[in-house]
Amino acid sequence: EVQLVESGGGSAQAGGSLRLTCAASGFTFDEYVIGWFRQAPGKEREALLCISSSEGITSYAASVEGRFTIASDNARNTVYLQMNNLKHEDTAVYYCARGRSKRYCSEHTLGYPYWGQGTQVTVSS
Repeated sequence: EVQLVESGGGSAQAGGSLRLTCAASGFTFDEYVIGWFRQAPGKEREALLCISSSEGITSYAASVEGRFTIASDNARNTVYLQMNNLKHEDTAVYYCARGRSKRYCSEHTLGYPYWGQGTQVTVSS
């Protein structure tokens, strides 16, 4: 059974940092891309970053460029989202998701058939 479990969310002050963790199981980790998304209240789910073991990193959100980074640890079947210089507008539920292949990231939610439960990030200004 494919499982994705996010952790590391919580509260932070503007300018602070958080690191989110996505622990994956139930599939061969390096055979699929993993993406990070977020959804703020009243807004659509937004693609942030995606990582592929063969193609590298794809960035989708200009709003987090230079502040958020994605990394994977194949030995631990884990993907991280490091978030620095947090802003109030980063407040959202953050999700990791598994794609359909090893090579192709997508900015669309339909490109990811498996999702974690999400973790809340709240940034106070």
